[in-house]
Amino acid sequence: MTSADRLVWDATAVLEALGGADSALWTWEPDRDRLRLTGASRALGLGPLAPEAASAALSALALPQDRWAVEALLTVREPGTATAARIAMRGAEPCLWRGVWLENGVRAAGVVVRETRFLALDRDLLTGLIDRRSFVGRAREMLQAPGAYELVAADLNRLRRLNEALGHERADLVLAALGSRLAAAFPPDALLGRIGEDEFAVLAMLSGQPSAEIMRQALEQPLRIAGFDIHPTLTIGAVRAEGGEDAPDAAELLRRAELAVEASRSASRGGASSAAYSATAERDGLSRLALEADLRGAIERDEICAFFQPIVRLSTGELSGFEALARWRHPRRGYLGPEEFLPLMAEMDLMAQLGERMMRLAARQLGAWRAAHPAVDHLTCSVNLSTGEIHREGLVEELADLVRENGLRRGSLKLEITESDIMRDPDRAAVTLRALRDAGAGIALDDFGTGFSSLSYLTRLPFDTLKIDRYFVRTMATNEGSAKIVRSVIQLGQDLALEVVAEGVENGVMARALLELGCDYGQGYGYAPALSPQEAEVYLNECYADGAAPVRARG
Repeated sequence: MTSADRLVWDATAVLEALGGADSALWTWEPDRDRLRLTGASRALGLGPLAPEAASAALSALALPQDRWAVEALLTVREPGTATAARIAMRGAEPCLWRGVWLENGVRAAGVVVRETRFLALDRDLLTGLIDRRSFVGRAREMLQAPGAYELVAADLNRLRRLNEALGHERADLVLAALGSRLAAAFPPDALLGRIGEDEFAVLAMLSGQPSAEIMRQALEQPLRIAGFDIHPTLTIGAVRAEGGEDAPDAAELLRRAELAVEASRSASRGGASSAAYSATAERDGLSRLALEADLRGAIERDEICAFFQPIVRLSTGELSGFEALARWRHPRRGYLGPEEFLPLMAEMDLMAQLGERMMRLAARQLGAWRAAHPAVDHLTCSVNLSTGEIHREGLVEELADLVRENGLRRGSLKLEITESDIMRDPDRAAVTLRALRDAGAGIALDDFGTGFSSLSYLTRLPFDTLKIDRYFVRTMATNEGSAKIVRSVIQLGQDLALEVVAEGVENGVMARALLELGCDYGQGYGYAPALSPQEAEVYLNECYADGAAPVRARG
């Protein structure tokens, strides 16, 4: 093989390689105003410039916002100086140009390649962080491991203003710098992503310092870009979750963090701020007009239904009753929990309709169970009264009609009311509660210990049940303050001859601890979540067949 043959073979191989990699070689001779291209120029959007063109042609083909980058790329520099630019051509993907000046003002040479060829496809090209799709996928895997996690989402404020003032290229340098800072601030086991144009996200195990604080400290440090001092500010949203078999879906967790971002932005009017996810943020992130339209007709269309969570006598394991909890059977989104629609219902003044429907569904179901199972005569069903509903016109009459129509024994249909609702007008509440009790209702004080009511009202109001808030129950083994509250409420219930129900019972260990303290009843995921009427029917039958409700040994 002659040297000429080798040169022909080498040139062919180079051209084939360049074409297969969607890349091209370029040389620039400023004294001749000549740019030469060899390789996949057409695939890169550079076809009109091949095989050679003037600098003006390159500038004309580039998008207007990238013409300054063309000028920078072609500016003469010292020999050995590297040059690089990101340039998007009309109708083509952005390309990265990289090269080096070979001779003093005479020639530069390098390679141009599609931007996506330089980094893994699941990586954000500016920051090197993983993109949104990969973040969700890896977060889903990460959450399979047990533990306490925090997912934080952050928006860079005023990115549009930065783009207008600095240009996209310089604004991109800001984003790239923030990505580097984020990677340096968190440990290697944290999951970091750029999930939108101006959005970053972190999923990390809970530690001493909240991830939101770490993110803010890392990213809200001044930057100097192209001679300008930049002071980044963030709007941050955070949500916490438990990993393991029952971990929430990663996409839903990210959505909640982003809803918290929006809630934080609304509250701060665009300044630096942060917020944790809350149910109130949910309504702002949904398509509000569409959701309102759906919700207005949901009750009439029988989409609002009742699920039932068991309440169990701790001493015997006997099923005592259920609590009716509202669910929305949305035609497109499936079953929605109360935190997703109750705040909006309150704003739309629909709580009275919801309260009436939930009482009716609970009474009807309880009556059906009593008719089908004569042995469950003692079974109760509790219904929550929403804020202000205790003063709803016609409430007492509706309750009396439901007790009579469904053949319920006195006290079997229980109404749960919170401390805060009572304290709005204690004297008026006392009159209404006595009337409800006379009409056949049982009365429970819900979430006791979370409010600031005077204990004197417990002796004046006709309660027969105290419910301990689930937070105190879940944390009583690790928090002495919670343990004291639980013991105090149980003792108070005993002193006043009131039944005490502990919410949030997650396992048999908690159930035994509560029983030792003298608590009467338990309710929580340790027994069962809220069940559909059909599932509750099966649960009821199994309990009576086995003689006791099943409970998980440990959480």
